[in-house]
Amino acid sequence: MNYLLKDENSIYYECGYSCDNAIFVQLGSESFFITDGRYELDARLGCRDNVEIIVDRDLISVVKKLLISNNIKKIIIDPQEFSLFDFNELSHGLKVDITFHKSFSQKKRIIKTAKEIELLNQAASLGREAFDKFSLNIYPDMLGLDEFRLTHFAKEHLSFQGRYELSFSPIVAINSNAAKPHANPTETQLNNNDLLLIDAGLKFERYCSDRTRTINIGSNINCSLLQHFDNLEKQKVYDIVLKAHESAIKEAKSGMKASEIDKVARDIINDHGFGDYFVHSTGHGVGLDIHEFPVISSKSETVIEDGMVFTIEPGIYLPNEFGVRIEDTVVMKNGKAEILGV
Repeated sequence: MNYLLKDENSIYYECGYSCDNAIFVQLGSESFFITDGRYELDARLGCRDNVEIIVDRDLISVVKKLLISNNIKKIIIDPQEFSLFDFNELSHGLKVDITFHKSFSQKKRIIKTAKEIELLNQAASLGREAFDKFSLNIYPDMLGLDEFRLTHFAKEHLSFQGRYELSFSPIVAINSNAAKPHANPTETQLNNNDLLLIDAGLKFERYCSDRTRTINIGSNINCSLLQHFDNLEKQKVYDIVLKAHESAIKEAKSGMKASEIDKVARDIINDHGFGDYFVHSTGHGVGLDIHEFPVISSKSETVIEDGMVFTIEPGIYLPNEFGVRIEDTVVMKNGKAEILGV
């Protein structure tokens, strides 16, 4: 198979190294990593032994020369990885059949190796530790702080003071702001009896973790799944989401369609009258990218297999009131879903 890759994580998966200016070329059994002189030393140290390193400032020209000299007739690219300018430069004057395969690399990566699962588990373990450390510092030290400051402290804990890169910018939302699934921080301040939603993750050797907890702010703050709210409506909604979360994990089996897992969580929320307030899919794959395949949605026909890693994250979002989401990352193993990082 002949293909080109430009996305950093796609390239890393193929050769063990990537940078922000490179193209990876696979021509049958031969692999080429093309970059400029700034990254030559790192590339020669980082790339696997079977990958040939080519250093040149004009990456596209090198690719075209490789295709012509090897008499390549067909090549695959992911249209999401190449800009229109790069594609036009590549295709101009080139007598090669270029085939678009959307999400080409992510589809290759949908089944994780034992090594990848080990790295993802380590990332999840570190993420869990960071959540616990953050929650231990909320009371009373963080009371009165707004969401901007809380997000700042969440980043410090999640990165272990800069040691690890974050999977994404954390979501730290109080009460009504938590009703926005991808809330941005505001000047809302944290007080006793507030509901606080935290969605965050870190990377371990480039592999991501992803976790969400919705917690009650009181004297006994923790990130466990057992939360006790004084407000009866908050408690009711929380318990429904928790049931949907636990049921989807328990009932997920290899051989099911992804849509069937989504249905387990969605039916529970629908049956309690909150279906209109569950506004996203039940989960997504996690790996080198924070969003990968499989997609755990009502429309996904993907058949779940051992080795797939994905989130289970049902939620209920009541506009101008509050939102609840509970998320863990699971791996399919021996036909069942196991939570990573436990």
